[in-house]
Amino acid sequence: QVQLVESGGGLGQPGRSLRLSCVASGTTFSRYIMGWYRQAPGKQRELVASITSDGSTNYPDSVKARFTISRDNAKNTLILQMNSLKPEDTAVYYCNARHEKASWLTYWGQGTRVTVSS
Repeated sequence: QVQLVESGGGLGQPGRSLRLSCVASGTTFSRYIMGWYRQAPGKQRELVASITSDGSTNYPDSVKARFTISRDNAKNTLILQMNSLKPEDTAVYYCNARHEKASWLTYWGQGTRVTVSS
């Protein structure tokens, strides 16, 4: 059974930073495209960042140059470094794993809440 466990959410101030972590278990982490999604109240879940097994990354314009996704395949860990936080970054953030050769093998974490407010 694949499990994804996020941590690191909480209250952040505008302009400051937060770091989210996701630890995977029960699978071969390196064979998955990993991603962070977020869902704000009343909005659809959206992609925040993704990273392939070989380290290629993708970001939407809304977070480009502020957020950085990284992975450590040896530690089965995914990181999202969020800098220059904005109030509109407030959302529940979810870790996602999608098998690179079998997209139906997709898993989600339980989510971690991020609130950006002064």
